[in-house]
Amino acid sequence: METTDKPVFTEKQYLGREFIPITIRLVLAMFCFAAYFFTDEREHNGGLLAIVGFAIIIISIIMGFLLHFRTRVENKSIMLDGLWTTRLVKIDLNSIVKVERKQYSRYLFNNPVYNLHSKGTIRFYCAGKEAIHLTDRDGLIYIIGSQHVNEFERAIRGEMKK
Repeated sequence: METTDKPVFTEKQYLGREFIPITIRLVLAMFCFAAYFFTDEREHNGGLLAIVGFAIIIISIIMGFLLHFRTRVENKSIMLDGLWTTRLVKIDLNSIVKVERKQYSRYLFNNPVYNLHSKGTIRFYCAGKEAIHLTDRDGLIYIIGSQHVNEFERAIRGEMKK
């Protein structure tokens, strides 16, 4: 059996690049700037609104470069590296019995999660509408959100056939 060091699939998901949270942060910043514009010169706290507006924009820019997690498919396994102090999660594809592509959640807003254990599922999500649902022999379901679901599913099925 031949193993390679190069991943078949790699995806990086960043915390600050999802459309809806970016929109919410920009609307908050615009509200701060508008309130600053309409405050009187006598108001001592008026400058604080401008500072908060600029802080929201700077934090949004910084969050655009914060890696939430990286997904790799290689050597008949899926490896998920999380943010800073999180541990590497390795899912062995030999124990997977079912691979499905489904909608991640029925909600419009979803919080980013990494290795969240809840009701017989383990979730990994940052962005995207669809996810891969993997079921192992014990009935445990891994839900891995992705922005490139077709390529991710193709890589998983290709590795399982090896």
